[in-house]
Amino acid sequence: MSAPLELWGGHECTVNRVGDRWRDQTVLSGHQDRITDLDAFAALGLKALRYPILWERVETDPGVFDWSWADARMARLRELGLRPVVGLLHHGSGPRWTDLLDPGFAEGLGEFAGRAAERYPWVTDWTPVNEPLTTARFSALYGHWHPHGRDEGLFWTALLNQIEATRAAMTAIRRTVPDARLVQTEDFGWTWSTAGCADQATYENDRRLITWDLLCGRVVDGHPLRGDLDRRGHSDRLDELAADPCPPGLIGLNHYVTSDRFLDERLERYPARAHGGNGRLAYADVEAVRVLHRQSCSWARCLGLLWDRYRIPLAVTECHLGSSPEQQQRWLSSAWSAALSARDDGIAVEAVTVWALLGSYDWDTLLTEDNGRYEPGVFDLSAGDGPRPTDLAPALHGLARHGAMTGPDSAPGWWDHDARLEYPPCHPAAIAAPPRFDPVAARAAPFTSL
Repeated sequence: MSAPLELWGGHECTVNRVGDRWRDQTVLSGHQDRITDLDAFAALGLKALRYPILWERVETDPGVFDWSWADARMARLRELGLRPVVGLLHHGSGPRWTDLLDPGFAEGLGEFAGRAAERYPWVTDWTPVNEPLTTARFSALYGHWHPHGRDEGLFWTALLNQIEATRAAMTAIRRTVPDARLVQTEDFGWTWSTAGCADQATYENDRRLITWDLLCGRVVDGHPLRGDLDRRGHSDRLDELAADPCPPGLIGLNHYVTSDRFLDERLERYPARAHGGNGRLAYADVEAVRVLHRQSCSWARCLGLLWDRYRIPLAVTECHLGSSPEQQQRWLSSAWSAALSARDDGIAVEAVTVWALLGSYDWDTLLTEDNGRYEPGVFDLSAGDGPRPTDLAPALHGLARHGAMTGPDSAPGWWDHDARLEYPPCHPAAIAAPPRFDPVAARAAPFTSL
């Protein structure tokens, strides 16, 4: 590839709602009142910054918009030459008068996106909805976030509303910015299982891809999830998405040590907090890194699977580890090395994004509790006197300037040590990866070739 691998950054900016309580990571980190953080970000050598202009924060009442905070920061980013990848919804459900189940949700986000593009017509990279699948699961299937649904039918409605909102937003943005690129992020990993849970693992692996499949118009006859969605009454919506798709210009891979999962029906091996089921089979759902006897490089696997399936350029859009700076460096180094190797193999990987530059709050409870638990990122806020660079910061300088990290040593990360195992080690059942995508065959049969 001609252009070098880029280093991007990201500010953890989630605005989520639990009941009537709103949590804003930008306020919690103090970034709300520190525009100088942007100078510190730029000094790291980043080429681009995932940055929020969130619907909930700007449209304060129906039809009433306060752009003052966003205006100042967007102007400063432009002065610094730091290219923004603008996000409009980040694990949120919109302003207080709407939510993910609202039939008017897509139209509302589309209208807001059009206004944002008119205000910042020089921005070309947009993420209207960050991680639609994850947000739908946490808000409408597991009940963690507003509107606190615990029903699979509500989950699919919430997901489709976000997908249609993404398409509406990009349509509106492109009226002002015709070459606007959709950077579609999603948490992605792989689910392994025992032989007894193989059907559920296959279902979850199919579902992990559904955000990109829907946007690409691939949930047609023959797709493994199409029949279930038809039975739920979504045929017309799926046909419309297939007829008028909104494929990403860049697929954003968000991947964590815990993104890979393992399912096991032998409940006695695991604590009660890991027990769950699908209504037909009870099983434990645990982090694969804590139970699999052998782990292959998860970054390389994810990049390869997504490229084989979509043949759309990729970026690692969230690379973060809640651990010591030394372990954070090793996790970043593994992502960077995997991206370089993927590029050598002909996979179009554009960037690696260091996420949560200022750290994050309360993600250990999935933002459901206000316990003040803070984990640092490239900067540490725990001293209370503003951002202090951690040992990860100079490592980023090395990546930005030389394409290589200065440190850490060559020792493996904790995820490669046997000490990572918390449960009896298992050898998973063989679960087939998604078939490769043949674009020639796909023109004749949009899904059967996948």
